[in-house]
Amino acid sequence: MTSEPSRLQAATAPMLKALNERTVFETIRSDHPISRAEISRRVGISKPTVSAALTTLLDTGLVRETAPGGDGPTYGALFFEPVPEAGFVIGLDIGGRYLRGVIAALDGEERARELVDIGPCEIAEIVAHAAQMRLRLLRDAGVPKDAEQVVIAAAPGVVAQSTGRVYQGSTIPGLDGFPLAEALAEAFSSAPEELRGTVFVENDIHLAALGEQWRGVGAEVDDFAVLSVGTGTGAGLVLGGRLHRGRNGAAGEIDFALEGGVDANPYDPCGPAFERLAADWIEFRGEPTTLRGPVTPEQIFEAARNGDRLAGLLVAEEARRIAVYLAPICAVADVELAVLAGGIGLNADLLLEPVRTELAKRVPYPPRVEVSPLGEAGVLTGAIARGTAIALDRVLAARIG
Repeated sequence: MTSEPSRLQAATAPMLKALNERTVFETIRSDHPISRAEISRRVGISKPTVSAALTTLLDTGLVRETAPGGDGPTYGALFFEPVPEAGFVIGLDIGGRYLRGVIAALDGEERARELVDIGPCEIAEIVAHAAQMRLRLLRDAGVPKDAEQVVIAAAPGVVAQSTGRVYQGSTIPGLDGFPLAEALAEAFSSAPEELRGTVFVENDIHLAALGEQWRGVGAEVDDFAVLSVGTGTGAGLVLGGRLHRGRNGAAGEIDFALEGGVDANPYDPCGPAFERLAADWIEFRGEPTTLRGPVTPEQIFEAARNGDRLAGLLVAEEARRIAVYLAPICAVADVELAVLAGGIGLNADLLLEPVRTELAKRVPYPPRVEVSPLGEAGVLTGAIARGTAIALDRVLAARIG
């Protein structure tokens, strides 16, 4: 009969081996090129143990030898770096008119990007467009057939993480209640089980918040909010350094909290509401203006920059509405930073100071307000950030346990 200590020892040895390999890999990933001796020094593992872990990592294609960094002496030491091509992330940003896509390797660096004007169409048609875009991205990036793939799809609406269904996605016909993750997996493969568990759906503004945390103005802040103002209005929250989705995935849906709700909110700063306000003021306000309806937000901002009085008043009202949306978040979550994003929110020269002033009128402790430096890339940047973490974990689990 095998003794209990023997069973424990037999179970512990493989776990310890896998733990050492993951530790060595993460050390190489966080600071490369790096030598065997330096890895041992940093993580407190003996050189023979590091050598054994490196052998596994080299054999499984997770790391490779590389040239040393810098000009200092190397004393004949070998240096190592991770192999980014062991896994790839595809990010898809699904909008009412445009479909954006990006593909990146495990190092988070983009290999290809694409933008397609799909026009207004049903969600089933968008899924078909997404399947074709994925194939083009894989081809353009030269992805090996055996590389791990993870797809992160961004959608407007409340996303149920357990099912991949999207709710309240009213800007795209057919999206409300649609099983987006399942539909994408089926469209991506003739054998959907091959991609089961590799397609993830997130709210688009939640991903924009992750993008800000990774490569934007939120990188050094633990508590911040992103308010995206474009064809719709939505918010994403990072609290305590982590994305806050809420129990139902509805965190940041400010429309639900304001008068009129989603469909008739008099404070909504989104593009369609801004256009309706402009049409009304052009006809009835009686202010001098060069604007002639119908006008787009881009035309309004451009006219304001050229000194148009009515356009200037419209921009001031837009700043007030943005502040009205930010105020509940700032009052309840007491965030350190508020980031403006989206097609309208990115007009820093005209909106930033007025929004700061209006917000200070409404909350006693207003956060710092900045405009996202990521531009239209915020959502896809967040998709890469989330996807690389998932892909890396899957690659490690598949190759070293």
